[in-house]
Amino acid sequence: MLTPGAPAAVRALLTETVGRNRDRLVSLSHRLHADPETAWEEERAARWTASLLDELGYAVTPGVCGLPTAFAATLGSGPLHIALCAEYDALPGLGHACGHNLIAASAVGAAAALARVVDDLGLTVTVLGTPAEEGGGGKILMLERGAFAGVDVAMMVHPGPVDVAEAEPFAVAHLGVAYSGRAAHAAAFPERGRNAADAFTVAQVGIGLLRQQLPSSTRVHGLVTRGGEAPNAIPERTEGRWYVRAGSLEELDRIQGRVEACFRAGALATGCALEIEPESPPYSEFRNDAELVALYRRNAEGIGRRFAAPGDPAARMNRASTDMGNVSRVIRALHPYLGIDSLPAVNHQREFAAACATPAADAALLDGALALALTAADLTARGSR
Repeated sequence: MLTPGAPAAVRALLTETVGRNRDRLVSLSHRLHADPETAWEEERAARWTASLLDELGYAVTPGVCGLPTAFAATLGSGPLHIALCAEYDALPGLGHACGHNLIAASAVGAAAALARVVDDLGLTVTVLGTPAEEGGGGKILMLERGAFAGVDVAMMVHPGPVDVAEAEPFAVAHLGVAYSGRAAHAAAFPERGRNAADAFTVAQVGIGLLRQQLPSSTRVHGLVTRGGEAPNAIPERTEGRWYVRAGSLEELDRIQGRVEACFRAGALATGCALEIEPESPPYSEFRNDAELVALYRRNAEGIGRRFAAPGDPAARMNRASTDMGNVSRVIRALHPYLGIDSLPAVNHQREFAAACATPAADAALLDGALALALTAADLTARGSR
């Protein structure tokens, strides 16, 4: 049984402040949703999010860590330093089908509430605008460049079909793959060509067969982004993007070499040259902090959230990958999932994108903001560092 956390007066003030800012938070969420920007291109999203924090009294520094679409916004000088992570990048072609508009708005909402109590609770609160979660690894670069220096706890909430308190994301490697062959007329001079499209075919067959011998904790998936130029010309250049996921960075290191061997087989079979380049640093598995998970769950349930039962298939979004995993290896971190009543739609579907700007999603972002703020307040009451 958890001991009581923040005083009732503090909890009431946090609740009142989130409610008072409802319209501003929902407006930010809908504005981001209506104007999606993909990784490293989130110029308007970063500006709009940082501007609202400035209005709330936070000292905003744009372009931190040499990243034009990142920012830091800080208030307070207390001994317990809480970072709230705001993601706002969208998916190519799918818009906000992972709900990052809600992540940014809930982070700002929690910051708005905590702004009322930073001095009383002995807090320093920093909102970090973290670009390019969808494959670019913005948090990893910010971690390496000092954005999380001095932070005791990093927090965020992520939308999904249902509420899940404990994150279990895979580690993941993002690979850019390309083959270079030789063009020739496909009918008149086929023997003069080296077919770069066939190289991908061989590689994908190899990966498909390899899956039979891979652990259940792994995933391999990808797509060809350039397959050739004309049907009557043997493709001389093909390109693709592939993800390799595993239960940990250590397991990923063992599996990735076997997947890359399949790509080398495609080059060998077709006489093409192979290029494999990482698109970002590898994302780590997420390491949960038991106290943070328990505090968040208690606070979320206290405001009416209900968590998915163990084994619920709709809860599997907690197995996706996130660059927040790398943060969790260095400092205490929280990354629960916030249900937005989207079923049967799930993340990375157009229908889920539509669900991220509904009354149910609006209510969820306010609940997420309040649950984060209450959890931060509880940490100060428990003297947790």
